[in-house]
Amino acid sequence: FCVFFFFKQKTAYEISACLVGSEMCIRDRRADSEVKVAKAAAKTEEQRIDFLESFGWQVEPEADEVVEVQIPKEFDDVFTNYNAIQKTQGCNLEKYAGKRCKRYTYVVTNYPGQTDNVRANILVYKDKVIGGDVCSLELGGFMHGFVISQPETSDAAA
Repeated sequence: FCVFFFFKQKTAYEISACLVGSEMCIRDRRADSEVKVAKAAAKTEEQRIDFLESFGWQVEPEADEVVEVQIPKEFDDVFTNYNAIQKTQGCNLEKYAGKRCKRYTYVVTNYPGQTDNVRANILVYKDKVIGGDVCSLELGGFMHGFVISQPETSDAAA
């Protein structure tokens, strides 16, 4: 499971076990994966699931985990890389530095090529989406925004 820990010390936090390799995820994403997700309604379970379904994700009917997290006041390299994913979605966690929000984690049931250990995380502040990701809990897994990058297709395959 994907866990976020935020403490008040500048560098004493761990954003998540699945953020390993985030620089590769950021580098490998395609430009057409840019979407705007900031401030979508997320007060109710139904709104959060509808939000994820709008990207094609099927999830378990209830959040697997709900935790309160604190966005760090100062971003280190790990959190800067995570925020780069957020910026491609029209979100910027710098606006929420030092604030507490909730992270809702859902089990994704329809990730292409991987049936287990995929989670969708939604960061919510004042009942609005402020960011999030889809990630694998597997060692060497992945993390990306809510839109999955589709593999390039050649004209010959079309």
